[in-house]
Amino acid sequence: MVRKIATREGYGNALAEFGGDKRIVVMDSDLSKSTKTDTFKKKYPERFFNMGIAEASMMSVAAGIATCGKVVFASSFAVFASGRAFDQVRNSICYPELNVKIGASHAGITVGEDGGTHQSIEDIAIMRALPNMVVISPADAVEARHAVKAAIEYDGPVYLRLGRLAVPVIFDEDSYSFELGKGITLSEGKDVAIIATGLMVNTALEAKELLEKEGISARIINIHTIKPIDSDIILKAAKETGAIVTAEEHSIIGGLGSAVAEVLGQNFPVPLKMVGVEDRFGKSGKPDKLLEMYGLTASNILSKAKEAIKMKR
Repeated sequence: MVRKIATREGYGNALAEFGGDKRIVVMDSDLSKSTKTDTFKKKYPERFFNMGIAEASMMSVAAGIATCGKVVFASSFAVFASGRAFDQVRNSICYPELNVKIGASHAGITVGEDGGTHQSIEDIAIMRALPNMVVISPADAVEARHAVKAAIEYDGPVYLRLGRLAVPVIFDEDSYSFELGKGITLSEGKDVAIIATGLMVNTALEAKELLEKEGISARIINIHTIKPIDSDIILKAAKETGAIVTAEEHSIIGGLGSAVAEVLGQNFPVPLKMVGVEDRFGKSGKPDKLLEMYGLTASNILSKAKEAIKMKR
């Protein structure tokens, strides 16, 4: 049976694991059980602060503490961290390039029953547009752990996009290697490259199996760091396969698909199709049903891959 763990679990466990570093301070906006920062709180209560339902204030305080040489993790739901606190993130954290890491949980439509008001499908677009901000979207709990470690080691603002839903564990902790800004080729293929991020990485692997049954060889690439994006791995895939499909639990406007399109358009244009949320809000429902409703499925990746391959000259 496939083991499933939410990336927010990986985040919370990693904070507790690496919390022995006394520079680390964790803050939350009254959501510690949901963001899993309560794991750190139980272990290091003297360096945990519940800032209440006041995300903007939390980001301002996080910025202030960061000026004192601390590594601050400020956690909330993605929709609040990127939206409600945008001004403070922009002007108090990114502008002075302070060492604040934003743990943005419950991203995407798999928040489920909470509905469109809480389903952040535009946060990647918002955060990657900010100068000095690094944007990471881990595919599983193992990658989330490594992302936290990389964020601690990196000096500057980082946005960590995390999910509520338990997702399959793809990577082996003992052999996995994470490098900030570097994508990972999970499997080779010559007909089309599927570039995915977050929970859609596992879906892309499922799509590869469907494509193989139809005689199509698909390369699967995991882009965990959306900014800075790995242009080299994208261009290599474009030159060697001639067709690209992107897959993300985010709007197709401004997210991974847009980032890949920017790389291709300026360097080596090839047919590109995007799997993601079309230009609409989320709805309330069971996560699996919502993924199907919005086309975030292996079968839709298969269809888009065929369309991209047909567009080859």
